[in-house]
This record gives sequence, C-alpha cells and structure tokens, in this order.
Amino acid sequence: MPTTSGSAKWQGGIKDGKGAISTKSGALKDYPYGFASRFEGKPGSNPEELIGAAHAACFTMALSLILGEAKLTAEQMETKADVTLEKQGDGFAITSVHLSLNAKIPGADKAKFEELVAKAKAGCPVSKVLNTKITMDATLVS
Repeated sequence: MPTTSGSAKWQGGIKDGKGAISTKSGALKDYPYGFASRFEGKPGSNPEELIGAAHAACFTMALSLILGEAKLTAEQMETKADVTLEKQGDGFAITSVHLSLNAKIPGADKAKFEELVAKAKAGCPVSKVLNTKITMDATLVS
C-alpha cells in the first residue's frame, strides 16, 4: 500500500503566527491556517476540519466496499463528520467525532443498512486511528 503525506509550515507566535497546509497530491497547496481559523471562526482551515474531511471520506469509501460485498451499490451517499475540540486540563483534545450519513441505496432495507453502516464505522482506518468517542446518525433515503 502507498504512503502519502501532508505538510505544514508555521511562522510566528501562536496567536499572531501564520501557517500553511499542503498535501502531496496538491489538493491543498499552502492553504492558510492559524489560531483565528481554529479558535475564532475566521477564514482558513484547521486540523480538526481536515480530520473531519478525512474521516467522512474514509468512512464513506469503507461503506461503499462493504455495500459491494453485500451485492448493493449506493446511488448517493453524503457523510459529514463533526469533530469536537475541547479544553482538557492544560491543553486541548479531540473529544468526539459525530458522523452523519444520508444514503440512497436501492435494494437495502433498514436492518441491513444499519448493520453495514456499523461495520464501516468500526472498520474504517481513520476510525481506528482516532482515540475518541465516535457516534453516528445514518439515514436511508428512498
């Protein structure tokens, strides 16, 4: 399996400093991030939103694989991952991730859908690497 990478640059102090995030693929190239985008809702990215995007993408691909093994194919799947960062003691921690899935899967019943979703949530490599509580809402739309 291939190894890939992401990188970050930083200049300055924690509050007045500026950072830039890049990915090996070039999907992000010197994309800005910093204190204001992480803690004050200002424009720019932050590590938690990148983890959320990675988790949503990984889970959705894992579910696609598991659906295929069950002879099902999704017509449409949309997953959002809400990543919660909270102060703990002297620092911060990601305390939870909540996945929200809306999926249109012809031929899937609710029980089978819930079984396969749970399997994907547990088996997704990003779920496995995160040392936090992961919850989920999954809706099968017709």
